Amino acid sequence: MKKIPSFGSRLRNNIVIVPEVIDTCSGIRVFGQLLKSFLFSTDVAIIRNTNANAIIAVYPFTPQPLITHSLILASDKPIFCGVGGGITTGVRCVELALHAEFQGALGVVLNKPTPNDLIKLLKEKIDIPITITVVSEKDDIKGRITSGVDIFNVSGAKKTTDIIKKIRDLDQDIAILATGGRNEDDILMAIEAGANAISYTPPSTSELFKDIMIKYREE
Repeated sequence: MKKIPSFGSRLRNNIVIVPEVIDTCSGIRVFGQLLKSFLFSTDVAIIRNTNANAIIAVYPFTPQPLITHSLILASDKPIFCGVGGGITTGVRCVELALHAEFQGALGVVLNKPTPNDLIKLLKEKIDIPITITVVSEKDDIKGRITSGVDIFNVSGAKKTTDIIKKIRDLDQDIAILATGGRNEDDILMAIEAGANAISYTPPSTSELFKDIMIKYREE
């Protein structure tokens, strides 16, 4: 293997590094860009300081165009934005997805309650990948595939690998993004089960600050 030239700086050596095992997955190619690692975060400071290939930005509130715009503007990585699908649905969800695309999002993410008819409608309206979150083996995976979903975002905690295997039984080729946790063994299990890319949850800002503050106190 050829040595990979690497560049950094004394000011930018403290960044969130995703586990190297993620490099073993196939990745998902979106508009020519090969994406293997997705950082799950809406923290602009962390988003600006990571080596992840892309950002999956979903949050437990009603999606707001201003938040989407701010994240896309601040990020130097491709952004996959949450646009609802549960409480926020129908025409409003479509408008949010269109806004995300026009602002420069590389993809949109829908949450678990999204009706299949909404996926079909979005496929007609937007020109970027549609990602649907799956949390259980009981989810209507076959119906999602028939509706035209592009990427499955598997977030099933301990059941993640089982869900991945179920999706693969139904479709060998569809793109799967899966949460892998922070443990390299769990990430590898998800990849071996059939995940094409991994979503990594970074430490919180307070956790990242911990070692720095200990060093400051010692000094």
